[in-house]
Amino acid sequence: MARSLLVTGAAGFIGANFVHYWRQRYPGDCIVALDALTYAGNRANLAGLEGSPDFYFVHANICDYPQVLATLREHRVDTLVHFAAESHVDRSITGPDAFIATNIVGTHSLLQAAREYWLGGAQPLPHRFHHVSTDEVYGSLAPDAPGFHEAQQYQPNSPYSASKAASDHLVRASHHTYGLQVTTSNCSNNYGPWHFPEKLIPLCLTNILRGLPLPVYGDGSNIRDWLYVEDHCRGIDLVLQRGTVGETYNIGGNNEWCNLAIVELLCDELDRRFHAEGTLAARFPRAPAAIGGRARDLIRFVEDRAGHDWRYAIDAGKISRELGYAPAETFETGIRRTIDWYLANEAWWRPLLPG
Repeated sequence: MARSLLVTGAAGFIGANFVHYWRQRYPGDCIVALDALTYAGNRANLAGLEGSPDFYFVHANICDYPQVLATLREHRVDTLVHFAAESHVDRSITGPDAFIATNIVGTHSLLQAAREYWLGGAQPLPHRFHHVSTDEVYGSLAPDAPGFHEAQQYQPNSPYSASKAASDHLVRASHHTYGLQVTTSNCSNNYGPWHFPEKLIPLCLTNILRGLPLPVYGDGSNIRDWLYVEDHCRGIDLVLQRGTVGETYNIGGNNEWCNLAIVELLCDELDRRFHAEGTLAARFPRAPAAIGGRARDLIRFVEDRAGHDWRYAIDAGKISRELGYAPAETFETGIRRTIDWYLANEAWWRPLLPG
């Protein structure tokens, strides 16, 4: 039976990847893509979908309760996948108000609209509200500590992670108090196509191509668990299809790397590409490899950011055991696919760069 999905934050990085994934996997489903189109929301991320049957774009903010409710009703939505969020930690430190407004108040408004539409009538409508969250709500791990599990105590350390923790609690409360049929997933760091170039991997890729410095916080020893975005989409799909209502599932890549090693890998891989593909030097003449240099020479260590968590890692045992989840990409294959995409899509990322 065909579904009708409302995807919030659908023009953002992970949301857009999910929409493309879902359209390819379930072409008969209706997809309603809702996005406020703030700085990181890019309608170009949905290129190729607009105008296709059963695809609708709604330019709206999740805080706009009347618009969200009208959208749910108009498209008879039965599945809501909630990606919309302010997500950049540095921005949350200098401007936390937007994170409180979107991640907390916006999620509350969305839950209210969902309850009104699905539970407000004489009979409840079949439905699922899936909330997409982050491993950052759990805080920071010691070097030898096991990965974050679903029963882990929340210890958020930035305005961003605190706002996401609050949204997680609101979703849980909506299930236990009102009976809303919810699931939640907490994921590790994503990477892949359509990643806004303020984040580490796309920032380094685009800076190498332009011969600009590669800023690395502190000594670069902070560790993250990296997850190719399509593997994340696959995990959410499994939760929607077979996950237990009211449960949380951690989705990770079993793939821990320190930040400096990530940057060095990108440098070496792009240097190798330039040596193997003669056309790249003409396209990106300021890249170090185009003028006989090394991308690693662009690395610059900068002052560490405030409250910088040292290590994140996901224990994905629950979703693996219960739903059969496993990442399809290794970090090596995922990085190669990511680099391929950025080299092939300069017209997408070039207009998003400052200056």
